[in-house]
Amino acid sequence: MSDLLTAYAPILIFMAIAIGLGLVLILAAVVLAVRNPDPEKLSAYECGFNAFDDARMKFDVRFYLVSILFIIFDLEIAFLFPWAVAFPTMSDLAFWSMMVFLGVLTVGFAYEWKKGALEWE
Repeated sequence: MSDLLTAYAPILIFMAIAIGLGLVLILAAVVLAVRNPDPEKLSAYECGFNAFDDARMKFDVRFYLVSILFIIFDLEIAFLFPWAVAFPTMSDLAFWSMMVFLGVLTVGFAYEWKKGALEWE
């Protein structure tokens, strides 16, 4: 039993410190925060513009394009890090599979660029 406790002691200590620090920071924010609510601060704000009454109202397609850009770069990073770590032991198939993946992402990026998602007016 003591061997098990010794093996997991660093994890338990880390969790206790993390939970304690989290609670201290939350309580500090509650105690020290300035409370000055006004209607403008309490109003709903979403997607770069104020909330509106009609859910069928048209809004700019650039918001969708920016989200697609985020997904493109997020996926690229999420898959490139493990691929780069395993690169020395990788086969040719794994290398060319990643090149196809990056090619598809490049096509998506070129589409976004052509649609003007990178130019915000």
